[in-house]
Amino acid sequence: MQMLRTPHGIARARRHAIVAAAGAWSALAAAAGAPPADASQWTFRVLLDGTPIGEHRFSATPSADGLERTLLSEATFAVRWLGVTLYRYQHRAVERWRGDCLVTLAADTDDNGQRTRVTAALRGDLFEVSAPAPQNARGCVMSFAYWNPALRSQQRLLNSQTGRIEPVRITPIGAATLDLGERAVDATGWRIAGLPQPIDVWYSPQGDWIGLDTRVDGGRLLSYRRLPSPP
Repeated sequence: MQMLRTPHGIARARRHAIVAAAGAWSALAAAAGAPPADASQWTFRVLLDGTPIGEHRFSATPSADGLERTLLSEATFAVRWLGVTLYRYQHRAVERWRGDCLVTLAADTDDNGQRTRVTAALRGDLFEVSAPAPQNARGCVMSFAYWNPALRSQQRLLNSQTGRIEPVRITPIGAATLDLGERAVDATGWRIAGLPQPIDVWYSPQGDWIGLDTRVDGGRLLSYRRLPSPP
């Protein structure tokens, strides 16, 4: 999703049933507040034009000294038509954070058979992406970390699917009501622009990340909606 990349070849499918690759889904975790005191998990339902196509799960685990946290992101999507699977997507990313800055990232993506691995690490004051193509940036680098309010002040974000550091513009877009299935929730939105398609990220009145919307091929709407946490 961030730097959303649409799958190659699916556009030739007669019904254009496609999904944007969730590169930005390295946006690990699901709460836009302080990291949890212990391991926490969140799950988002993923929809294409309102039809469920999969889930994206996140977990956050703090280090023993509380100075770092490790974020795990796992997404699985499938677009089907009359029982035939037209497109599959799987993504797994592990990010280690110190404060608001990435320390390391390792991500694997299978975008309908096209596999990509991204590896990156902070070395001194230089953040270096070593695969799939070398790239670096000085200072603190964030991925599409929707859970972190510091995201809103960023002018660049790392795409965990492509390994590219993307220039972005992030601005508030006002209020809306989000349908989370069993309940409707008042939400405040922020738009991430500067990408092939803007991404609208939604937060609850308490500051929790609860949703996301963006357009993919054919103008179709790809959405994330947060599911209730298990008891």
